[in-house]
Amino acid sequence: MEQRDRNGLTEQEYLKQYKVEDFERPSVATDMVIFTVGHTEEDNYRKLPVKELRLLLIKRGAHPYLGKWALPGGFVRPTETSEQAAQRELREETGVDNVYLEQLYTFSDPGRDPRTWVMSCSYMALIDSAKVQLEAGDDADKATWFSVSYQLIKEQKELFEDGYIQSKHYELKLSGELTTLASVVEYQETVTQSISKREYSVISNDGLAFDHAKIIVFAIERLKGKVEYTDIALHLMPKLFTLTELQQVYEVILNKELLKAAFRRKVVHLVEETDHYTENAGHRPSRLYRKHRGSRG
Repeated sequence: MEQRDRNGLTEQEYLKQYKVEDFERPSVATDMVIFTVGHTEEDNYRKLPVKELRLLLIKRGAHPYLGKWALPGGFVRPTETSEQAAQRELREETGVDNVYLEQLYTFSDPGRDPRTWVMSCSYMALIDSAKVQLEAGDDADKATWFSVSYQLIKEQKELFEDGYIQSKHYELKLSGELTTLASVVEYQETVTQSISKREYSVISNDGLAFDHAKIIVFAIERLKGKVEYTDIALHLMPKLFTLTELQQVYEVILNKELLKAAFRRKVVHLVEETDHYTENAGHRPSRLYRKHRGSRG
């Protein structure tokens, strides 16, 4: 016997009279934080290239935020999941597929998009820049890699009888060929005996569209946290690499120098030796490694 609700309706009868317009519905978008590691060549050929963390941004070719820089992204279609939308956007913007992709967070602050109520299901992707072919989407003038500078500039902690509020201000600078974008984002953590709340907010912003400064800082913190206990950094590497190159990538992400011996003990189980060596003129040949086939991010 089919069940009936308090109004005496079966599920089929309930769905037939259901009015979707009785409730406001948000649009859902995906915003992609796409990281890679590039390098700048040194004038002295005997010096190793300097590694830097880079982020893909697109210059908006339509309102809102016309002419501003934004994360690649778009609206989720009715026929796809948010992850499928993220994979589609990644393919359309970079030409690559089958790369590291993870969901970051759902950003749903009211007013984050001036057009309408838009929730962003954001994702982080890590790719080898050598495989990328940049293409701007329909609402973009161009797509460009920006080098990432990320610094803690202010920190304070207020203690209470049953907890604390900790506030950190981060300065985010994104440098492209012709422009530099700057933002300050606050991270605030509130902890008491009954609650634990963490939130990000944009304090100042110059050149970035929407709330994308906040999404970028969220992604950087996720990347920094996971690099300490997973093999996530290996997804930024080419198929073959030296341990020195891998250490440089860790240092770029963590923004600090690492001791060579300690680093190699840390990653020894994440990589495996190959029979290949570098062939760079001016440098002693170095053994090349690859990601250990049993490691996971």
